[in-house]
Amino acid sequence: MRNLHIVEQEFQDVDQRDVPQGTQAIDRAAQLLTLVLDSAEPIGVGDLALAAELPKSTASRLVSSLERHGLVRRTAARGKVQAGPAILRFAHRGVVERNLVELAQAPLDALGAHSGETVNLAVPGSRGVEHLAQIDSIHFLGTGQWVGRTVDYHTTAVGKVLVAFGAAELPGGRLKRLAPATIVDRALLEAQFEQIRDERFAAAIDELEPGLTALAAPVHGPTGDVVAALSVSGPTFRLDRDRIAELKPVLTKEAAALSARLGHRDKGRRAA
Repeated sequence: MRNLHIVEQEFQDVDQRDVPQGTQAIDRAAQLLTLVLDSAEPIGVGDLALAAELPKSTASRLVSSLERHGLVRRTAARGKVQAGPAILRFAHRGVVERNLVELAQAPLDALGAHSGETVNLAVPGSRGVEHLAQIDSIHFLGTGQWVGRTVDYHTTAVGKVLVAFGAAELPGGRLKRLAPATIVDRALLEAQFEQIRDERFAAAIDELEPGLTALAAPVHGPTGDVVAALSVSGPTFRLDRDRIAELKPVLTKEAAALSARLGHRDKGRRAA
């Protein structure tokens, strides 16, 4: 009988031959990313492996690495691969981010004047939602300074909007329980995302922090992808149910106005 240690070592050697090392791994990952970006539609891992002449297991590991860095993402339909939030963000940068804050100023001012609350412009980042611009509340009791701060996706209105419309993903592809008010059931979360897409509106009440309520609406770029979110936030006692209902159409209107400024043309999808 052959020595068990020798057999185990042979299996390890075979496995290692399928794992690209060093610069080879970088080259192969770059090749897969190029194939994803060149594809007119989401592409399966098996097709990527075939096109790159790689074992499917190797292609899957490389795709997972690219996914962790936001360079690709898997679609809900059969886990096919398409460009991730980091790629989309940089793809729009020349057209969108250069002018995003400047073009957002009028909608931000209008929203601030109407609501009297803190108003923000936010975009997806690799570690969470990033805030680019803010209009301060007229009240002494506001929500502080958000520009320069990064917040979670699943406990914030802006984060929910960005995830619901595919501009970002939840960390690790799963929801982490941070507080009792946090939604932790995947089915409930998906149902909430569907409602957000239908209404173009999200709310987070006492989720990021007790006593804090935020509302958000998506901002679309020239190609129709969501590239940012507009939000209104303030103390929960001021943003009660009636006030939320009052601000919702104003917020979605200003988000649509900013989308139009960025070159987005709504092709008839029902507004909130």
